[in-house]
Amino acid sequence: MTREQERARARRRQQKLQAREAERARRAARNRQVAAVVVAVLVVVALFVFLSVKLSGGDDTKAQASPSAPASTASGKSRCTTPPATPKSVTKVTKPDKAIAAGKTYRAVVTTNCGDITVELDGAKAPQTVASFLALAKASYWADSPCHRLTTEGIWVLQCGDPLGGAGPGPGYSFGLENTPKDGSYPKGTLAMARTSDPNSNSGQFFIVYKDSQIPVSTGGYSIFGTVTSGMDIVEEIAAAGVSGGSTDGSPATPISILKVAVTEKKA
Repeated sequence: MTREQERARARRRQQKLQAREAERARRAARNRQVAAVVVAVLVVVALFVFLSVKLSGGDDTKAQASPSAPASTASGKSRCTTPPATPKSVTKVTKPDKAIAAGKTYRAVVTTNCGDITVELDGAKAPQTVASFLALAKASYWADSPCHRLTTEGIWVLQCGDPLGGAGPGPGYSFGLENTPKDGSYPKGTLAMARTSDPNSNSGQFFIVYKDSQIPVSTGGYSIFGTVTSGMDIVEEIAAAGVSGGSTDGSPATPISILKVAVTEKKA
């Protein structure tokens, strides 16, 4: 082999080495690009999940309330007993005629495992809502049902009325809005109906406002049908214990359940 052939052979080896190095460099660059894309996708997914949680019904968050702190009296002792087991079924009730409650006022005692909450029901301003409340109370629809939602930021309410703890189908009927505030104000002690985004979805769930709240009128509003006249301290203590898990919207850290509801008409 001549020197020229050896030099040519060496050049070919060098070219092959350079080609292999270039190919390895290209592969490494592709791998880095793929890794960057994967990381970017994971970041986007994590951000999406975070925003979904923040904007859903179980959103808001900062209060780190004790998840097991019981409501207590001035002496520091819990006023709540162990709540009953959540019912496994829902009693179906026929939608009552609003004429039953029209123009009348009622007193309802909502007995809970934390004490009695007394409310006055206004059949003059919300006849269909009050008639529904009367029918459900008579049917023991709320017996042993948990108050499944507490909010401690933005609006301040304790929501009750679903025997299955928030996932139930309702009593078998629904109705529209009544007596919604024109200024979006829901003062402390307000008793109002809970619903979905559908204004005609009122049925069995209701909420008690424990701190003055403002809800945009653009939502359509929520039917106010009564006022708490005693037992507000119970609701306030449940609220003070916070939301289970330390969020600001979810099940109360101190479990509270409705045991029974007794309603009587107030005579003029």
